[in-house]
Amino acid sequence: MAQDNKIRLPSGQGGLTRYFDEYKSKIEFSPGAVIVLCILIIVVIILLHYFGGKFFS
Repeated sequence: MAQDNKIRLPSGQGGLTRYFDEYKSKIEFSPGAVIVLCILIIVVIILLHYFGGKFFS
């Protein structure tokens, strides 16, 4: 005998939740610009490790 005591939840959007669908940022960066900016920051950090003592002492 099969039991019909199962709990049934309402089906709503298949478990997908969407946030800020209508929000559009005024500032947008291309992926290439983000990569170049990261590389520049890495180079600046490396230069500060080598030559930073001379500038800040």
